[in-house]
Amino acid sequence: MTGVVVVGGGPAGRALAAACARRGLDTALVDLRPDRPWRATYAAWADELPEGAPVAVTAKARAFTTAEHVLERDYAVLDNHRLRLLPPEVVVVRGKVVERTATGARLADGRFLGARVVVDASGARGGAVEQTAVGVVVSEADAEPFVARGEAVVMDWRRPPDARTPDPTFLYAVPLGPDRVLLEETSLARAPGLPLAELRLRLHARLAAHGIRPPAEEERVRIPMDAPRAHSPAFGAAAGLVHPATGYSVATSLRWAPAVAEAIATGARGDVLWSPSAKTVHALRRRGLAVLLGLPPNRVPEFFRVFFDLSGEDQRNYLSQHDDLRGAMRAMTALFRAAPWSMRGHMAFSTRPRKGC
Repeated sequence: MTGVVVVGGGPAGRALAAACARRGLDTALVDLRPDRPWRATYAAWADELPEGAPVAVTAKARAFTTAEHVLERDYAVLDNHRLRLLPPEVVVVRGKVVERTATGARLADGRFLGARVVVDASGARGGAVEQTAVGVVVSEADAEPFVARGEAVVMDWRRPPDARTPDPTFLYAVPLGPDRVLLEETSLARAPGLPLAELRLRLHARLAAHGIRPPAEEERVRIPMDAPRAHSPAFGAAAGLVHPATGYSVATSLRWAPAVAEAIATGARGDVLWSPSAKTVHALRRRGLAVLLGLPPNRVPEFFRVFFDLSGEDQRNYLSQHDDLRGAMRAMTALFRAAPWSMRGHMAFSTRPRKGC
């Protein structure tokens, strides 16, 4: 019998388990493969992260749309080793939860973990819209055609030399540490997700144009953008914390883990993550996702030119503030006013989304 069982050993689950243990709760973390290395790259805007977050690299950021943008916010890549660490008080249980009950969780091998609270942090499932990406890690010298040393390019919408479909994709280029840079071809949002084979083709074409042979090992990304929230209590992507228009969720999970642990410890009623303002902000961002899906492919880079021309505060309000309704509305209003009239029509009246962007 324990106080809380957290199901899922990804960044969100480990952040919550650690926060619960620090709050004095008897905590168990259930992870099917707790020793498996994390291959994914986790990153966020530096000002989104809570104090003490395990940052590996911080860089100045740029974006390329139909213009070049020097962004006000620094970009941070997280240190996976430190992100995985748990306090010694957390009991790690190797297994798979197949049933949650009012008194605990049952594992596939028949074991039963009694608990006052069982939290689903096993990730997002379902939904129609996906973000997909294929990436490789190259040296700084090989990355120079795409990103300056010590900088991050969060979006480069310039079309790759080869593409078999009209779907817009962007190159994401971020430093990972000494002489290591991730280059990732990304489809921001599409229903269904753009196939990895197409993304691989485009990424390899970008590299080949500069005489660079792609490494054999690659990073593959598939993020559900509109997955429904799991039954409460849940946390991380399972709780709907994936930003509907960007796919980001780790920074929000790290920031909110202590508040959720506090709510569990005190037996607070209601879902601390989803206040009325947070629900409305999320609904507005879902509307933003619908706008992106409805834009003609050739208008997507122009849309992001308008977005990155907004003030840093408006960008931050839309991208990072989980429950700031006033800020989200101000940012979306500023975006609408700054958009050309032809794009405003798509933003206001697009009801049947295309496949995506």
